[in-house]
Parts: sequence; C-alpha cells; structure tokens
Amino acid sequence: MKTQGYHLPVLLEEALSYLDIQRPGIYIDATVGLGGHSFEILRRNPQAQVIGIDLDETSLLAAKERLKEFGPRVKLIQTDFRFLPDLDIDFSNVRGLLLDLGLSSFQLDNPDRGFSFNLEGPLDMRFDHRIKITAAKILQKYPENHLAAIFAKYGELKQARQLAREIVSRRKNQPFKTTTQLRRLVEEVCRWRPQPGKIHPAAKVFQALRIEVNNELKDLDKFLEKMASLLPKGARIVVISFHSLEDRIIKHTMAKLARIDQKRAKVQILTRKPVTPGEEEIKRNPRSHSAKLRAAEII
Repeated sequence: MKTQGYHLPVLLEEALSYLDIQRPGIYIDATVGLGGHSFEILRRNPQAQVIGIDLDETSLLAAKERLKEFGPRVKLIQTDFRFLPDLDIDFSNVRGLLLDLGLSSFQLDNPDRGFSFNLEGPLDMRFDHRIKITAAKILQKYPENHLAAIFAKYGELKQARQLAREIVSRRKNQPFKTTTQLRRLVEEVCRWRPQPGKIHPAAKVFQALRIEVNNELKDLDKFLEKMASLLPKGARIVVISFHSLEDRIIKHTMAKLARIDQKRAKVQILTRKPVTPGEEEIKRNPRSHSAKLRAAEII
C-alpha cells in the first residue's frame, strides 16, 4: 500500500491513534524524515498544523516536496530534535509530539550514505553532512579500547574486543573506507554463517557506528523530560524506536515521569507494553520487525 507514491511509514495507524490527531492544533513530527506520518496528520485533519524537524537535509527536501500541497500548515526546520525546546514555538497549542527514531528506506537504500552493510559505499553514516566525523574517521582514529566499548555498548557485539583489535592492526596498512571492507572483516572475526533468525553481526557493528557518529542516544532521556514539562495537559508523546538501547531509555524515562505519587507525576503511560507491528505490516515491510511504539499523555 502506498500514499502519494511513497510507502507508508512504520506503525502509521497506531501512531496516529495514540497521537489522537483529530484535535485541532499543532503536531510536532520531531524526526519528520520523508513526511509520511505528517502527510497523514495533515490529510486527515484539516485543522492540524505540523512542525517537522530533521537533521538530514536530503530527507527534509523530500518532505518539503511531499507536503507542499498543505502550504502554510507546514513548517520544516533542519536541526536536531534535542534542540526543539529552544525553538520559538507556542507549546501551549501543541497537541502531539512524535519521534520516529528509525532510519528511512530512503537513507538505507542510498549506497552513498553508508548506512547499509548490504550495499557498497563509503563509510559515512552521517545524518547531517555539516558535521565532520564519519564512520571511516572513527575506525581510523579511535583507540582500540574506545572502538571495543562502542561495539559492545551500542552494538551489543560479543566479539567487540576481537573486532577492535583487528581494525587497529589492519588500518595501519589499509584504512577502512568502504562498507564492504568492514562487512568482510566482521564476517571473518565473527565467523559468520547465515542462520535463520540470526542477526548478521555487521548489522550490530553498523548500528554501533551510526549511533556514535550521530550521537543518537545522547540526552534522549533529558529531551523527553524537558518536553513533558513544556507540553500542555492532554498533549500526547509517541515514540517509535528500533533497537533495545533506545527502547530501554524511553521505557525508563516514561516510567520516571509517571511516578505513582500524583503530585509529581507528569504523564500517564498509554501503552502498558510496547506496541509492535502485526504480521501483515512485517510482511509488507520487513524492516519494521524490530519497531516498538510507546506513548504517554501529559497530565
């Protein structure tokens, strides 16, 4: 199923339901990507306005094209969502905040971005090309213990130390520049043999590098806490994550904001367990299989 020539985003109906998009007001799509969720908010609610935020300039340009029919009801801003509290926005009129923390197919399928270990390309992995650091620079410059810590913490890779040791040993003679170079080394170190249900170890390594390049986990908890204090009563916060590290932060932060003591509680959690895609969605979009949605309402 497609909308306006684009594949529907992950957990679309669930996200819109928890955002309760029928209410007039502002909805903030803090990781707007190609504008899939925003398009449906604007299409289904003529009284809705959307503020879309993204670090990725290429994605933002695509979102601008996709959402142009909605004219002044849309405002797009290139920045990190963590800077949202500092923007000149009337938060008293915000009805919903959406964070979709996954990579888009648009990013994954572009070999020049270096996000996919299945495609030959440069080891870049930046969301924002204005920053200097790339995955290649990390592999070339970070000391062995730092690389091992990244692979262990952000990729949860069992062979983190062995991989870091091999990278440091080999980079002296041949710098790691391409996705294929890195994938082959990972397969060698991890003695990879394809098995049903097993995650390719390169997926874990690429995830770890991407998180490090883009500082993806930094201050996510502080951001959610800050937004819970800025948003008005009744506003909804919906977050979609794609790996356990992010989901853990979101779960614990929402629980902290929803303490039993009603004098201190800032939110009511709407999802007792994370919402996950159904079989049909996973069949339609295999990349959605790891998605988890959590939602809360400001009280």
